[in-house]
Amino acid sequence: MASPSYQDTQAGTEIAARRYQVTRSELVRYAGASGDFNPIHWNERIAKSVGLPDVIAHGMLTMALAGRFLAEWAGDPGAVTEFGVRFSAPVVVPDDDKGATVEIAGVVTGKLDGNQVTVDVTARSGEAKVLTRAQAVVRLTAVLAQGDDPLEPPAVPAQGDDPLEPP
Repeated sequence: MASPSYQDTQAGTEIAARRYQVTRSELVRYAGASGDFNPIHWNERIAKSVGLPDVIAHGMLTMALAGRFLAEWAGDPGAVTEFGVRFSAPVVVPDDDKGATVEIAGVVTGKLDGNQVTVDVTARSGEAKVLTRAQAVVRLTAVLAQGDDPLEPPAVPAQGDDPLEPP
C-alpha cells in the first residue's frame, strides 16, 4: 500500500477496510506485554460467570489494532499524533484456530496545519461496532516541490547577484 501524501488527501477520502484476526494465543501474549491478566481475557469459565458470552479481547488491544491500521495507511508508525476511542462492545474470541475478526476502516474528515489530517475510524467484529467516537489525527508526508529538498543547503547567490550587496 502506497503512503498517501498530504496534498493528495482530501476530506471524504475513504481508507479501505482491513481485517485483523485476534486469537486466544494473541490474548495471552497481549496480557504478558501489557500486564493485564484479568481472567475474562483468557479463562472461559470466569468470563461466562460474569455474564460475558466467552473470553473477550482487551479493549486496548482492539484500540491498538485501529492504531496499527492508521499507521499502516500512513506508512509510518509514528504518524498517529492523537487518537481517542470509546469502547462500545467487546470482541468475543472463540476457542478455535480462527479466533475473531476485527474489520477496521476510516474516512478522512478534515485537513489541519502541519501536514495533518483528521480521521474517523470504524471498527466492527461480526455485527457489533466495537469502537465508537474513534477519531485520530495523522501526520502525512508532504510532496516536495522540485528544488525543495530539506537536506540540500540553500543556494548561495553568485557575487553581484545579491540585490542587498553593494555594487
